[in-house]
Amino acid sequence: MKVILLENIRKIGSIGEIIDVKRGFARNYLIAQKKALYASKDNIKEVEKIKNELSKKDQDKKNLAKDIFEKIQNKELTIKKLSTENKELYGSVKPTEISKILNEMYNVKINPSMIQPAKEIKSLGFFDVILNLHSEVQSKIKLKVIAQEESN
Repeated sequence: MKVILLENIRKIGSIGEIIDVKRGFARNYLIAQKKALYASKDNIKEVEKIKNELSKKDQDKKNLAKDIFEKIQNKELTIKKLSTENKELYGSVKPTEISKILNEMYNVKINPSMIQPAKEIKSLGFFDVILNLHSEVQSKIKLKVIAQEESN
């Protein structure tokens, strides 16, 4: 299915580009998230008219992402979790928890879908977490998971 991108998307394309993607991806993600439009003749003309405006919006998003990047680059977050005696966690640390802590500590709102732990966080220790702030801006933070019992 052919769609026109309304914003820059990593590994997919840039604003105004007409790309061919699978129908489900187009319907369920790109169009549903207002990141693309069906590539009809009318939509192509419409996107050509508003391309400058879309580029300006994308630049604003990029600048906001750079500000966030400056605040949190190479920071270390600490999460207290219940753990077993052999340092395994009950459950795991999810992106929503990381997002909440970033908001509390640095007053930075990051969508959990932008947060990518290098591997699943199921034990105590140090972990690298990648934050996809924008299609062109990526940040990395360290996550330290400590036992909740130790902090009392």
